[in-house]
Amino acid sequence: MAIKATSKKPMFGNRRSHALNATRHMQKLNLQNVTLADGTKVKVTTREAKKYKKDMKEKEENN
Repeated sequence: MAIKATSKKPMFGNRRSHALNATRHMQKLNLQNVTLADGTKVKVTTREAKKYKKDMKEKEENN
């Protein structure tokens, strides 16, 4: 099971019809399971997952 490692929260907004009715809706986070270099699994947003992947690639190139 992955640990949720992000502090982000969903975004809220309105859906607007042609009659200008406003209905609240929620945009959920795009959470992905990522396995870190030490083997732990974490649930992070895609933006954070991209950062982890880039950092790991840079570390491999430096070694």
